[in-house]
Amino acid sequence: MSERTPDEPDLDFTPEHDEPDDDLDATSDSDFDDLAPMGSGADEAAVPAPINWRLLGPEDAEHEWLTLNEWVHWLRVTFGLPASVVPPFWHRHPELVWELSALHLHWLAAYHPSQHASAPIGWMADFHAAQQRLRDWVAATGTRLDRDRETRQTTWPGEEPAPSPREERIEHREKDFVAHVLADVRRRAEAEKAFLRGEDDG
Repeated sequence: MSERTPDEPDLDFTPEHDEPDDDLDATSDSDFDDLAPMGSGADEAAVPAPINWRLLGPEDAEHEWLTLNEWVHWLRVTFGLPASVVPPFWHRHPELVWELSALHLHWLAAYHPSQHASAPIGWMADFHAAQQRLRDWVAATGTRLDRDRETRQTTWPGEEPAPSPREERIEHREKDFVAHVLADVRRRAEAEKAFLRGEDDG
């Protein structure tokens, strides 16, 4: 028989049918953990869930107040926001708290490791729109750089007229924030105790 050149097909070749590799059969799903896509690890921070400020207990409320306060400080310094967008006494006005809290949660979700790369630009677009809403809220509340008054309430027919809000000058923003949070936590704790007493009374 003549010797076959490398370019000629081997007509006598018969493929071998090997038995399945026992090692592969024994492979479990856990062996592929290292190949899991990024962002699927069990130890990764959980995706933030919505915060309902009406339902927070005292401990959760304290945590959320402090977390939001820190983030709002970062936001207004990073983007150079004036008091007409984020005033110092935003914590005294529920409409501003809800708006800033929603913006904060949106930011956490947009920059979560499991999120796609275009999410941050979506947050920036929404942040731009939120700034106009914040301006509207601030203008309606009447809160300023160094003073504050409660948001005026519209009295509906049959309701007792709401008292006229008084403007007060505030010398130290951080002290006012701490006092506000402590009062809110006490109020929630008292409401929680009253609820539990009501359950005990049957």
